[in-house]
Amino acid sequence: MNAVLVAVGVMLILSLLRINVVLSLTVGAIVGGLTGGLNIADTIKAFTGGLGGGATIALSYALLGGFALAISRTGVPEVLVKAILKVVQRDGDTKKKGAAKALIFLVLLAMAIMSQNLIPVHIAFIPLIVPPMLKLMNMLQIDRRLIVAILAFGLIMPYMFIPAGFGLLYQEIIVTQMGLAGLEVTMADVPKAMAIVALGMAVGLVGAFFAYRKPRHYQDVEVEASNTLEQEVKTRNLVFAAIALVASLAVQIPTDSMIIGSLVGIIILYITGALKVKEADEVLSDGMRMMAFVGFVMISANGFSAVINATGDVEPLVKGAMDLFSGNVSIAVLVMLVVGLIVTMGIGSSFATIPIIAAIFVPIAVELGLSDLAIICLIGTAGVLGDAGSPASDSTLGPTAGLNVDGQHNHIWDTCVPTFIFYNIPQIIFGWLAVVFFL
Repeated sequence: MNAVLVAVGVMLILSLLRINVVLSLTVGAIVGGLTGGLNIADTIKAFTGGLGGGATIALSYALLGGFALAISRTGVPEVLVKAILKVVQRDGDTKKKGAAKALIFLVLLAMAIMSQNLIPVHIAFIPLIVPPMLKLMNMLQIDRRLIVAILAFGLIMPYMFIPAGFGLLYQEIIVTQMGLAGLEVTMADVPKAMAIVALGMAVGLVGAFFAYRKPRHYQDVEVEASNTLEQEVKTRNLVFAAIALVASLAVQIPTDSMIIGSLVGIIILYITGALKVKEADEVLSDGMRMMAFVGFVMISANGFSAVINATGDVEPLVKGAMDLFSGNVSIAVLVMLVVGLIVTMGIGSSFATIPIIAAIFVPIAVELGLSDLAIICLIGTAGVLGDAGSPASDSTLGPTAGLNVDGQHNHIWDTCVPTFIFYNIPQIIFGWLAVVFFL
C-alpha cells in the first residue's frame, strides 16, 4: 500500500477521533515511514530532520501572540469596545432599529477584519465586545447565526487574501510548502490566486444575510460583562500602542517578515513603557503560549512532510492519481478540494493543513498541467476549507464563546452548521471555478 496514503490516513483518523494533532502527525509519519520501507531509525531521522522547516513559522506565531497580548494590555481593545457600545446603545434607544442593526453588523465586521491584520489580536476581542451587546441584540431580535456569519467572514477572509498579520503568515506557509514540494512561487501571486475565492466568501455572507434576516427571539438573561471595561486606560499607552502597530506594519510589509514586524512592535512597547517591565515577561510568555499549539503543529507537519518525501512514494501516488482521474482536471481538482475540507475539519487549523496537503497536491497538480496561479489557488483554498464549520476551529469556537454566555447559542447547530453551509460550499464552488479559470 502507498506510504503516503497510509500516513495521511492514520493522521486523519486520529485527528477525527480528537487525538491531539501533533501526536497524530507524529504517529502518522512513523507508520507511513515504516510502510514505505524505511526502518525506525531512518524514519525518526527523516522526521527530526524536517522539523527545522517549521521553525520560522513557529517563531512568527510565538512573537505575534506575544505582541497581540501586549497590545491588548495597553487598553486598545477596551477603548474600542467602550466607544462602539456607546454609539450602538445610543442608536438602540431610538426607534431607528434598522440603523442600529446596520451599525452592529458593520462594527463586528470591522473588528473581525482588523483582528487579523491591523490589530492582530485574533479572536481575543470577541469575549470583550459581544457579551455586552447581547441585550441590545435581543431587543432588536437579531438572529445570532447572522452574527456568527459576520464574525467568521472577518476572521477567515482577511488571512486568505490580505498579506498582513495572520494573512502574511498563511500566505508565507503556502509559498514555503509549495517550494518544499518542488514548485517555487512568489508571495505576490497568492492574493491574485485567492481573489476569486475571497469573492465566494462575500457571496456566502450575502446569502447568510438573506437566510437569517428574519427576527429571532431570545430571552433576556443577565450576563456578567468583562471587568476589563471598568479598568482605567492611560492615553499615553494608547498612543504608544498605535505607534507600535504602525511601526510593526511598516516593517512587516517590505520585509515580508512577521518575526521582524512583531519584534519591532514589542521593542517599542518596551521602550515607551506601554508594556511594564515587571509585567512584560508574563504577558509575552502568555501570548506565546496562546499561539504555541499552532507553532508545534507547523513544526510537526514539516517533519511529517519530510518522512513522506523520504519514502519515495509521492511519485507512485501521482502516477496512480493520474490513472484514476484519467487526465480529467475538473474531477481531480474537486476531489483535492474535498480532501482539503476533510483534513481541515479534523484538525481545525487552515495553517496546519497546508504542509500536510502540499506535499501530495503539488506534484499531482503539476502533472495535470495546472498553472502556478491555479496551483496556489488549489492549495490555498484546500487549506482554508473547513476552517469555517470545524468544531475545533478558532473561527467557530471564538464566536460561540461570545454568543453563548447566556446559554442560548449552540456551538454545532448555530455556529458550525451555518458557517459550513455559507462558507465551505461557496469556497468549493468558487475555488473550483478559480482553478479552472487560471488554467
